Amino acid sequence: MNREILFIQGGGGSADHEADAKLVHSLREALGASYRVHYPLLPNESAPDFGRKNQIGRALSRLQGRIILVAHSLGASMLLKYLSESEVDQEITGIFLLATPFWSGKEDWKQALKLQEDFADKLPEQVPVFLYYCRDDAEIPYDHLLRYRQRLPRATVRELARGGHQFNEDLSLVAADIKTL
Repeated sequence: MNREILFIQGGGGSADHEADAKLVHSLREALGASYRVHYPLLPNESAPDFGRKNQIGRALSRLQGRIILVAHSLGASMLLKYLSESEVDQEITGIFLLATPFWSGKEDWKQALKLQEDFADKLPEQVPVFLYYCRDDAEIPYDHLLRYRQRLPRATVRELARGGHQFNEDLSLVAADIKTL
């Protein structure tokens, strides 16, 4: 029986989907045939959150059984938003977040992306959370990881010296962690 993984892309549209497809390919290769990785295209919509909460909900509703969630960049922050603000019927067995931005500030465009102050308390209990960050990420500043570390003290944090925002297109470390579940 295959284990189900939902991978949520960073950014939006086909260009970001294509860029993250290399991450998905690496994950599939490292996990092998006993895992099925679902990778839906999430286009930017005109909604303030780019439509991500609804898109993530629809993608999750198509899966059954125990589900592992993996998300990159904007997708990771929106996955946290979805999980902390929505009713989730599926059994989530692990949450793996890569290069996750922590939205803050008073700009209007950021308001729909920001997490609620108590978001960590609303995540599924007993579900392991993993945070991955490359120190040479030129897109997501290191202090974003530090904020998540403070808010999610139970999370396992994996800091890599190199890999940039796209983790050198190598998610073998993520796959190794997934296999521990």
